[in-house]
Amino acid sequence: MLVFLPKYIFPKITDISPEFLRQHGIKLLLMDFDNTMLPYTTSVPTQELLDWIQRMKDHHISLCIVSNSKKSRVPDFAKAYDVACVTHAAKPFSKGIREAMVRFEAEKSQTALVGDQIYTDVLGANCAGITSLIVTSIHNHNIWLKLRHVLEVPFLAMAKKRRVQL
Repeated sequence: MLVFLPKYIFPKITDISPEFLRQHGIKLLLMDFDNTMLPYTTSVPTQELLDWIQRMKDHHISLCIVSNSKKSRVPDFAKAYDVACVTHAAKPFSKGIREAMVRFEAEKSQTALVGDQIYTDVLGANCAGITSLIVTSIHNHNIWLKLRHVLEVPFLAMAKKRRVQL
């Protein structure tokens, strides 16, 4: 049951500060892409997201998108905004997570993964032995995403004390 509980809960990815990550020994932040960084329906980032990426880089937090996506929008975004990425990550399995950690020579204790899904992102991070962070999905635009969210509610309720106060 504990593998489904995130270590920390944030409203959105841009609420995660480099100071918070440093306080917890995190040097590498792995990021889910769809509905964590951008909605599925666009490839255009907000200025808030771009400013956040730059702030992380300014504070020497390494960033890597780790996505199950097979679409070109993920590597296209990564290239355009100078962020590393691993696609076909197969979360919740640790293949993509391990690949990113090897690329950055990061230890488990120095690595966190942020995503919007319990059954892929949180489970994947917890099973890989890294810090799991969850954010609210940007836009659940179809019935499947809405149903998935309903199935996650009990776990989020159990983890409510893990919400980070901003």
